[in-house]
Amino acid sequence: MRLAWSNFTMNYWWRGAHVLRQLNASDSRFKTVTFQAGLNILVADTTGTSSETDSRNSAGKSSMIELLHFLLGGSGDKDSLPAHRELRQTLFRLSLDWPGLPGGITVERAASNAGTIRLQPLPEGAAPGQLDLGVGEARLPEWQRLIERDLFNLPAEHPGITGRNLFGFLMRRVASHAFNEATRSHSRQSNAEGTTGLAYLLGLDWQLADRYRTLQARETTSKQLRKAAGDPVLGRIVGKTSELRGQIAVAEHRAREVQRQIEAFRVVPEYDNLRLHADQLDQRIRRLRNEDVVDRRNLTDLEQAVEEAVDPDVAYLESAYAELGIVLGDQVRRSFADVQTFHSSVVRNRRQYLADEATAIRARLAERDLEREQLGTQLAGVLRTLNEGGALDALTTLQQILAQEQALLSALRHRFEAAQALETSRREITQERVVLQQEMDTDIGERQHVVNEAVVLFAEYAKTLYGDDREAYLRFGPGESSLKIDPHIASDNSGGIGSMVIFCFDLTVAVLARRGGRAPDFLVHDSHLFDGVDERQLARALTLAAEVSGREGMQYVVTLNSDELDKAARRGFDPGNHVLGQRLTDGFDDGGLFGFRF
Repeated sequence: MRLAWSNFTMNYWWRGAHVLRQLNASDSRFKTVTFQAGLNILVADTTGTSSETDSRNSAGKSSMIELLHFLLGGSGDKDSLPAHRELRQTLFRLSLDWPGLPGGITVERAASNAGTIRLQPLPEGAAPGQLDLGVGEARLPEWQRLIERDLFNLPAEHPGITGRNLFGFLMRRVASHAFNEATRSHSRQSNAEGTTGLAYLLGLDWQLADRYRTLQARETTSKQLRKAAGDPVLGRIVGKTSELRGQIAVAEHRAREVQRQIEAFRVVPEYDNLRLHADQLDQRIRRLRNEDVVDRRNLTDLEQAVEEAVDPDVAYLESAYAELGIVLGDQVRRSFADVQTFHSSVVRNRRQYLADEATAIRARLAERDLEREQLGTQLAGVLRTLNEGGALDALTTLQQILAQEQALLSALRHRFEAAQALETSRREITQERVVLQQEMDTDIGERQHVVNEAVVLFAEYAKTLYGDDREAYLRFGPGESSLKIDPHIASDNSGGIGSMVIFCFDLTVAVLARRGGRAPDFLVHDSHLFDGVDERQLARALTLAAEVSGREGMQYVVTLNSDELDKAARRGFDPGNHVLGQRLTDGFDDGGLFGFRF
């Protein structure tokens, strides 16, 4: 007969067992599952009316594991099973043992209010958190913290490990592809994350194993930054050290020049008036130069006119008339002399006038030269004053320019540091990885007794399933990207070897974690683990699970189809009182775990 719960409590509580008691729901159609000591087999049967096309995949075997995760701190997001519109309002309930609570604890949660967990009683040291929470209620993060503290005995600070990830190895989920690889509990989990959790459960230095994760995160960031640095647009954000050195040198020079100007700057009173006076002086000098150009051109014309102003020559007239046979009389000669005298007077007067005009121009040029010299002296003094100082607003402008130059210089230096770190990070990461591998190798050597215990257990379990003829080992070593944990059973091309590797590995991990007080005392496997497994190995696996769970004071829960159980029974497995009283069926209306199809 199956042990009564009271007997179970008496027989196991004193051994410190922390196991599952009962799973039920507020919906009366739900098939309550009451767990028992040692091996628990939840069976899915076919009904008398089942046809060959009926399936027990919808009976609720995997759903039970999904509900356990939901009640033990799973996210409860919109894609989870309890969040289905037909189940969203259902209040699911799990009773289990709890350290320090002899009567255990009851957890209630519904997807419609997934962030709130009802706990009865509330564990000691729990912090309900929000004021609007009722008595015995806690927020999801607080419930997860309690699980990590009380069921996994994690320290207050445990980077790289969460209770949820640890549960992933104790209750593998088909939806997370957890049966693909022994050392990962879901398909998106990195090897470093998976082996860090396993290191904790097995009793190895999980903090050392977690350094692989942080190193991997740094390497990923470094790769992304190097990729960004090669982008024509994003590369401007970081840049290259060779280019940034030159930019920094130029920016430093500009900042020093502006700083020098500020230090030598003198504020000049009435700066604007002086600048206006300088402009007026410069304009006057320009006008004087323009007037000089006009007068010098006029002077040249006058001097040329003076040279051209000469007395008329009339001597040729008498010889010209003589050649014509004309003799000029004295009267005519006197007339020519008068005319000549008149013209000479005119020429003389013209030359005098031109000479006077030239003299006046030369005087003006001299006066302007003197004035221009005086104005130049004045302008030079004003410009010297302006050059030595300036107005207050000019000083303010210089100070703003200096602030901008200094900000640019600071930004360039930060970019240089980032670029320098980026260019050296790959070498540093490689060096750190080598050091980490050495430290991990040393730690494994120092914890050889822990390693040996795990290796021996795994080999014993594999031997139970396959005998002495099949090589089986569990190896630990410092990998390049994570702690390397390698469970292996030699294959002869028969089906299900990979599943049996996971079975033996999970059993080893659960036993060692239970012995070390690093995990609750239950291990749950979905029937999918045994798909393709030879019926002989299935029978031996169930027998082994019953023996180990009884010997170690722990609980092993497995879901099976009735035909698989029958095959195992024919191969020597004795179901005895291991089959749970609640059986699931493929009945269309009410046979499944939830009591209805949806």
